[in-house]
Amino acid sequence: MNPLFEYQQQQNRRQFFGDVGLRAGGIALGMLLGETAARAATPDRIQPARADLPHFPPKAKSLIYLHMNGGPSQLDLWDYKPQLQKHFESDLPDSVRKGQRITTMTSGQTRFPVAPSKFAFRQAGECGTWISEVLPHTAKIVDEIALIKSVHTNAINHDPACTFVMTGSEIPGKPSVGSWLSYGLGSESNDLPAFVAFTPTFPKSGNGQALFTRMWSSGFLPTTYNGVALRGTGDPVLYLQNPSGVTGDDRRTMLDALGKLNNRQLERFGDPETRTRIAQYEMAFRMQSSVPELVDISREPAHILDLYGPNVQTPGTFAHSALMARRLVERGVRAVQILHRGWDQHSVLPMALTNQCLDTDQATAALVLDLKQRGLLDDTLVVWGGEFGRTVYSQGTLTKDDYGRDHHPRNFCMWMAGGGIKKGIVVGETDDFSYNVVDEPVHINDLNATILHCLGIDHERFTYKFQGLDQRLTGVEPAKAVAKLLA
Repeated sequence: MNPLFEYQQQQNRRQFFGDVGLRAGGIALGMLLGETAARAATPDRIQPARADLPHFPPKAKSLIYLHMNGGPSQLDLWDYKPQLQKHFESDLPDSVRKGQRITTMTSGQTRFPVAPSKFAFRQAGECGTWISEVLPHTAKIVDEIALIKSVHTNAINHDPACTFVMTGSEIPGKPSVGSWLSYGLGSESNDLPAFVAFTPTFPKSGNGQALFTRMWSSGFLPTTYNGVALRGTGDPVLYLQNPSGVTGDDRRTMLDALGKLNNRQLERFGDPETRTRIAQYEMAFRMQSSVPELVDISREPAHILDLYGPNVQTPGTFAHSALMARRLVERGVRAVQILHRGWDQHSVLPMALTNQCLDTDQATAALVLDLKQRGLLDDTLVVWGGEFGRTVYSQGTLTKDDYGRDHHPRNFCMWMAGGGIKKGIVVGETDDFSYNVVDEPVHINDLNATILHCLGIDHERFTYKFQGLDQRLTGVEPAKAVAKLLA
């Protein structure tokens, strides 16, 4: 990346004429010196960190983000409310709902009957965290995680809520958290992308919301910081293999010649996307060797494969993606994102949620245990959660064994584990109906500030100039890293 070219390309006419002369010269000199210092400090890294990062010694070097797309029900997984049984089928009091806006899917209901969870809960681990019976494997790792019961968000529908949780904004066009980390911290791997995304299959009983590429895109950052989506069927990356009759040496010669042409184009027009193209061609060449080795799990010990469960050897499954996540961070990849669909249960929630947990629970716990036994958990941050929670009142049919829940942005549960996070704690509390936060609220921007903090970044100082603003992952509203979560 050449910051001077980027700066020139992103100026509008008014900015250009306002910034000519000494101001532009000073900015350019400072940026060029910063880039030179960064490359001098890490001469062996193709994707070095930004010159001013990290701001302080990080606890984590990489991020694995497990996104349960659709909105997992906090009431049926983590937020234990046994007193709700006595309110079964009674209307949710107006004093609790407080006139909250609701989606069009339940706005036509004349009643809002309370639906207690049908699942049994128990206290697990030495910390005694309450957890649902549908997460038996996650129950074994609760001493490693920090559960946040008081997460809240602004959006009430999937697309803006998912965009918000991943980019810090409901408005499309902003960089995802993985792209921010790729831009700021670079990668320790020269043969794999800094940021990788997976979109595994999911049980057909769940409603699968669409996944838009903006959830792993670089937004206004240069496209070299896009997440690379590895496919679950066929070749992990399209056109990974050379065509018949083309050798590796042939490909190297072709890319060297193409690189010279692209460098001429870059010198002539200064378009940062040309630099991206050069970098991506080079990375694609390196991935021809690194990706086949990455996805070859034949040398994984049998006890590790057993840990992840029977689906681990089937590419495209959540279990296989979880194992790939460990193998990626082990090889120096900065950020890995697994987006698992099917958590949108407006009806038949008990059956659909059980299937979702059967698909993900064992592999999720295995990932944490696998990282720990390899000594990787101390410097890998693992985040689990969705884009919002579910309502305590039922949508549609309500019996003690069958119900659905609508979207609920006011409170939901997420958890974090690994580098920089306290173990075996619970942060925040909700009211008796799991409807409002009553203690230690954690906004999505606070959560993202905490993620950045664990990786050695002060979110207020981590900015990128775009459209005349110093843009940042945590937006312009006040946000802070959650001190209680930090080890």
